Amino acid sequence: MVAWCPDWPVVAALAEDGLPTHLPAAVFHANRVVASNAAARTSGVRRGMRRRDAQGRCPELKVYAAAPDRDARAFEPVLAAVEEVRPGVTPLRPGLLAVRAPGRFHGGEPAGAALLAERLVGLGVWDCRFGVADELFTAEHAARHAERQDCLVVEPGESVPFLRGLPVEVVEDSPEGRDAVSLMKRLGLRTLGDLADLSAVDVRDRFGRQVAWVHRVVSGDGAEALAPRTPPPDLACHVDFEPPLDNAETISFSVRQTADRVVDQLARLGLVCTEVLVEARCEGSSEPASARVWLHPRWFTAADLVDRLHWQLQGGFRAGEVRAPVDRIMITPLTVVPDAVHADGLWGGTDERVERGIARVQGMLGHEAVVRPVLQGGRAPADRQVLVPWGERPAGLRPTGPPWPGSIPPPAPSRVLASPWSAAMVGPGGSTVGVDERGGVTCEPERFRPGPSGDWQPVAAWAGPWPVEELWWEATPRRVARFQVVGVDGRAWLMTWDDGVWFTEAAYD
Repeated sequence: MVAWCPDWPVVAALAEDGLPTHLPAAVFHANRVVASNAAARTSGVRRGMRRRDAQGRCPELKVYAAAPDRDARAFEPVLAAVEEVRPGVTPLRPGLLAVRAPGRFHGGEPAGAALLAERLVGLGVWDCRFGVADELFTAEHAARHAERQDCLVVEPGESVPFLRGLPVEVVEDSPEGRDAVSLMKRLGLRTLGDLADLSAVDVRDRFGRQVAWVHRVVSGDGAEALAPRTPPPDLACHVDFEPPLDNAETISFSVRQTADRVVDQLARLGLVCTEVLVEARCEGSSEPASARVWLHPRWFTAADLVDRLHWQLQGGFRAGEVRAPVDRIMITPLTVVPDAVHADGLWGGTDERVERGIARVQGMLGHEAVVRPVLQGGRAPADRQVLVPWGERPAGLRPTGPPWPGSIPPPAPSRVLASPWSAAMVGPGGSTVGVDERGGVTCEPERFRPGPSGDWQPVAAWAGPWPVEELWWEATPRRVARFQVVGVDGRAWLMTWDDGVWFTEAAYD
């Protein structure tokens, strides 16, 4: 049995923002639609459409960037709900899962699918469809032809006739598949039955391996075996207080054994925790009065967990978030990694006292108040640095490796100016040094002034230019060229020519 949740990237994006699913929305990658919901499709939004065209057809369209991690994270509760009914779930991709059909136990596949649909609707997943067949590929497409919250069963031995009637568009889930579909249509192939009538060698040579595998399945071969998922262990721990406690120090002291239990059970699995959720529930309430996610640059020890709880409760009591005595503390590891990932090198690691001090400041000032610089790819020195909150793992950074045409060669400047200085550079006769459209220097640099208030000095040496044309697709592209300049005083500067204007970006101190 295959369970399919249509338009899952859009569903996950709307759920993360707390928005209803009836709003028109689409997910984009490389400025093209990769997923849209029914409301957007009603307005004419289609997969593969450019963003400008999609917004032109549906001005109120909610636009989201593709985020596979977000999709997988939102799909985890769906997997857990299905595993409660039928263990051994096989996640195929976010929005699509397979499980051995639970028909024998529940009195038939439709009855088992109805039970799963009830569970998923309870999670807020209203559009879920189920398909049952002899093998995985047929079951997936049976689910795609089922009605909402319904199940389509392909009877045993009927998979091949069912597949032969499907259009060839069912293989266009990837760029290679879309190219193959375009070619098959030009050759007059309209259904998978037309494809199955060709020889296997011709299909492989003309359409590639993916279509060749579909050809084998339609011919009655090539079925895939399920690889059941092992449910992750429950790592959350809690402690209840009777009577409830209203003092941060007392609560922190009473939680020490629970913190030890969290760390010990992770150690038995060979894991360490780098992100944890700490929740405090007050007496007479079913919801946590204080909940906070804490990050660690390495991993949490039991003492670290107690410290974070203490700081959180101190702030909660002081800010009025915790208005009643606390009767439960819950510690939930959110991100765990193998302990070998954070093993100390031969030269040692960061002093724990430094980490604890920084975490304490972060707890008082806020998560975004304490940051560290991280290197990413880019051409300008300022573009290559990004500030990331302490303890958080960098995400979405540009790769540091080549190619970065127009970037300056090493060594990198030691000081990047927060705001570039207005500068000047002249050649013989006081004429301004510039860069022509071919990237050549208009005249030899003789004197320069690195800042608006500095003195002019002769040029001892210079290198460049490294020209860059940015936003070349716009009506007014930006042409920039960078120079490394050394004055007679021995100081080196990174100077930039930007459409007739000179400024200083960085210094080689």
